[in-house]
Amino acid sequence: MAISEHGESERGADSALGLSPRDEALLAFERRWWSHPGAKEQAIRSEFGLSAARYYQLLGALLDSPLALAHDPMLVKRLQRMRDARSQARSARAIRPIE
Repeated sequence: MAISEHGESERGADSALGLSPRDEALLAFERRWWSHPGAKEQAIRSEFGLSAARYYQLLGALLDSPLALAHDPMLVKRLQRMRDARSQARSARAIRPIE
């Protein structure tokens, strides 16, 4: 499997085989419970060597993958619901008329 300049595997025909080890690690990481937000960002940096922003970009793409849904349906659906709720909350704040 080819590796991009950022150390990420290129998805092509290999995606039919299942999730990559990195994708499985992202889902396993998301299953953990975090007592406060700062701890998660520090753990992302130490475990994956990624910024929190890049981690959430990868996670967002993973949540849209049917392979992720097949791997852990309950977790992926919960994370999708949380993402959708945050998106709706942002939209509601942005649409308020100026008083």
